[in-house]
Amino acid sequence: MQVFKADLHIHTILSPCASLDMSPKNIVQKALEQKLDIIGITDHNSTRQCAIVTKEASAAGLKVYPGVEITTKEEIHCLAYFRSLDELSGFQAHLDEHLPDIKNDPSLFGYQIVVDENESIIYEEDKLLVSALNIGIDKIEALVHEFNGIFIPAHVNKSKDSITSQLGFIPASLQADAYELTRHMSSIEFRSNNPKLNDKPIVRNSDAHTLDQIGENVSSYRMVSVDFSEFRMALKSQQGREVIQ
Repeated sequence: MQVFKADLHIHTILSPCASLDMSPKNIVQKALEQKLDIIGITDHNSTRQCAIVTKEASAAGLKVYPGVEITTKEEIHCLAYFRSLDELSGFQAHLDEHLPDIKNDPSLFGYQIVVDENESIIYEEDKLLVSALNIGIDKIEALVHEFNGIFIPAHVNKSKDSITSQLGFIPASLQADAYELTRHMSSIEFRSNNPKLNDKPIVRNSDAHTLDQIGENVSSYRMVSVDFSEFRMALKSQQGREVIQ
């Protein structure tokens, strides 16, 4: 068993609110500088940059869990991760279906581009990615699990864009695989406020939108390897795998 350091909430140049420096090449280089073993790519409502980052990272010996940060109908931010790019592609079709057709204005919100390993633009998203999908958190959670994904409500202690800010509470019926906290709340405080969720793991990530934020807030995972199946087992505390705060 080994301990792997991970930052699983990183935005790329595809997210309109991210820095234009957040290219696959730069993200991988910064993650290696921060001695990360695993990164998660989680652009707003789109997975289209994941394949390029995965390719770039694989060549450098860095593991990527491809994913997305979804904005629900209630304007709750949730993280989802998938085992394979095929499952990711299937989930992308549902994102395309449920993202409203609101056009992006780059002068207001920022560019939404996909770049290749040479930082050449290969795609530009017309729909505004920071819009809320037209389906709620329960349906999104079920859909993520239908594609064998992992579902984690993001930065649940934030005063905006979180499940607590939008609903005022965390439904005990929600089948989340974990909950993400920022550095501003302790695990003890979270569990004290939500005793019915004491069986759920807590993870921490940077929510990086700029290169200097990558690796600022991380979790470590005790696992046999960086394989996605090991990550799933760690979240369930199975056979000695675990999340380490």
